Amino acid sequence: MTKEEIKLKEKELYDLTGQFCTKYLNDEYFELCEKLIQKLARKRDIPFKRGKVEIWAAAVIYTIGSINFLFDKSFQPYISAEKIHEYFGTKSGTVTAKAGQIKDMLKIWHFNPEFSTNHMRNNDPFNDIVSVDGLFVSISTLPAEMQELVENARKEGKDIEFRTNRE
Repeated sequence: MTKEEIKLKEKELYDLTGQFCTKYLNDEYFELCEKLIQKLARKRDIPFKRGKVEIWAAAVIYTIGSINFLFDKSFQPYISAEKIHEYFGTKSGTVTAKAGQIKDMLKIWHFNPEFSTNHMRNNDPFNDIVSVDGLFVSISTLPAEMQELVENARKEGKDIEFRTNRE
């Protein structure tokens, strides 16, 4: 597949996910989908160059949705996974498998700062803790300069842990 063909498929993914997000979700979900597609497009072996673009579009939305509790009725926006499959004409098993590949490939997990909605980032239960010598402690128990290091790292979408020089 040529670079031009890959770019066309990438644009098609943007269009499909954008249309879905406009109809059922919101701009924030579309931005996260765009970011995910861009990250996939930078991989050495671009995964979406093989397979149906509708399956990849559904998998991108499913990936972002699954880490942001999109399928939980107590969250907004909410949509069922079946609605994604119905919209794109895909099968649950195929999309779930592709989403699993994406999560493994990009090391995406719940409360992933790069792909979480603002609501999820702000309500992350791990926001107030940090690892010190493998133990989780409240950030407020750390000296001010260490608290600042944690805050700066997290603003960059990174995490930090501390090790003491105990012998």
